[in-house]
Amino acid sequence: MYTKEYFRQQLSDIISPIEKYYNGGKVQYARHSAWYENLSADVEAFARPLWGLVPFWAGGGENETFEKLYITGITSGADKKNDGYWGDCHDKDQRFVEMAAFAYGLIFAPEKVWEPLKSTAKNNFEKWLYSINDKEVCDSNWTFFRVLVNVALKKVGRKYSQEQLDKDIARIDEFYLGNGWYIDGLHGQKDYYIGFAFHFYGLIYAVAMEDDDKERSDIYKERATEFAKTFIYWFDEDGEALPYGRSLTYRFAQAAFWGACILAGIRPFSLGVMKGILIRNIENWLSKNIFDTSGILSVGYDYSNLLMAEHYNAHGSPYWGLKAYIFLMLSDDHEFWSCDIEEMPKLDELKLIKEADMLVSRRNGKSVAYPAGTITDFACGQIVPKYLKFAYSAHFGFNVMRSNVSIDEAACDSMLTFVVDGAVLVRRHLKSYNVENDRVVIEWSPFKGIDVKTVITPTSFGHTRSHEINSEYDCVAYDAGFAVASRDKDNIKTKDSFIAQARNDFQFCEVLTETGGESCIIESSPNTNIRYSKTVIPAMKYEIHKGKNEIKTLIRDHLEG
Repeated sequence: MYTKEYFRQQLSDIISPIEKYYNGGKVQYARHSAWYENLSADVEAFARPLWGLVPFWAGGGENETFEKLYITGITSGADKKNDGYWGDCHDKDQRFVEMAAFAYGLIFAPEKVWEPLKSTAKNNFEKWLYSINDKEVCDSNWTFFRVLVNVALKKVGRKYSQEQLDKDIARIDEFYLGNGWYIDGLHGQKDYYIGFAFHFYGLIYAVAMEDDDKERSDIYKERATEFAKTFIYWFDEDGEALPYGRSLTYRFAQAAFWGACILAGIRPFSLGVMKGILIRNIENWLSKNIFDTSGILSVGYDYSNLLMAEHYNAHGSPYWGLKAYIFLMLSDDHEFWSCDIEEMPKLDELKLIKEADMLVSRRNGKSVAYPAGTITDFACGQIVPKYLKFAYSAHFGFNVMRSNVSIDEAACDSMLTFVVDGAVLVRRHLKSYNVENDRVVIEWSPFKGIDVKTVITPTSFGHTRSHEINSEYDCVAYDAGFAVASRDKDNIKTKDSFIAQARNDFQFCEVLTETGGESCIIESSPNTNIRYSKTVIPAMKYEIHKGKNEIKTLIRDHLEG
């Protein structure tokens, strides 16, 4: 079933709906805004389908329509004299991100995106790409964009900067933590960017520069091999991956790392295991409501949802997920196409991923992550719920906040939430943390005058939370479990019967206490959960008094089967 032609057709089905929106070197079909210029958003929407088209072409696929669209678009977009010019770039320009997709094309499919260009168009394209060497890029995974651009220019015999290439590779090494893990820039993110950015680009480099720089290529392969040994814990056996951190709207990019490993010829696990992770993730995503009524990928997660988006998510952003299709570059006779899909290997029931500052439990083929939550000052959209909850599960997803004026709109699942003078306050300031072999210890504060020490201990039924709270206020606190999908209320007559039904749903999560709290169900504001449009949250409500308070909450998630 899972032939090369099957996935070629799958890719074509994903990109075909946007064909009619190409306008030279821009793609325009929506106008919700990102932090960058609208022009950059249109360039982004033009460039990002290349993450799928390049391996499609490099692996022998043919699509004359899109080949013409890209030659026409590059010709006009790189030409300063053309009305469709992409514009001059400035420091930390979003267009640097999109240059990486163009570089991908020059490296692996030059016969489609470079050789057909006329001489003047080649010169213009070279100058526009080279301008990344004259500007500042964000001090993060963006450093790899400049690496790829210089590699691409070198590969097509054009002007490039070896000096800048060397500096950037040295800077990337400074982000490396060990055991395959990087830290993504000064804010300290350790999320999917380690897999679908640092390692994905590193493995592209390794494949492209095998003959030119074997030493560095081998280093990137070795690091990716080490990373795989813990990254595998982020994937459930049914193909779901942990929803954790930012850029979740890239969806199946979650699995791009595994395709890059296969292309680079590294085998941290058997080919059948990696094939299974990759294909199950893609197929799982394509079974969901991730396309709008026009067949275009939406911004969101399991459904269209701008509430959970980052400030850098424009209309074309989700097509970054096409990185997952890197395996289409494999030759027709590669063993990937004929080998059996294997199940996940046996994994530890509890895994410490020290470099990622988290514990991951594994029960019934499903993962739950318990991160220390080290992100505190990176404001790009709903950053607190994306990094600072006590637990993350693909099975349940997580909620983002609509507001902090009511507990329903705050929708705080998997958090200890305080209500002080009508304001809903969540974990924000991190004072210290320690991730041990069997627990996570965090000292934190939601607000001046309230200090909390939390100990999270995974168990055979879920996890326990012990909180030592020192408060200057009398207030209320809610210690909440996972948000659970709730059925539509249209056929349920009362709120009580709605909540009763939620208690009986198959995804039920129990929240219990050893310290005298009051059991309650919080009805989340709609569209706050990234997986389910309607959820409720089981929680314990505690009365917090001035001085020292000690509470203990038990979360039974029923993932044990």
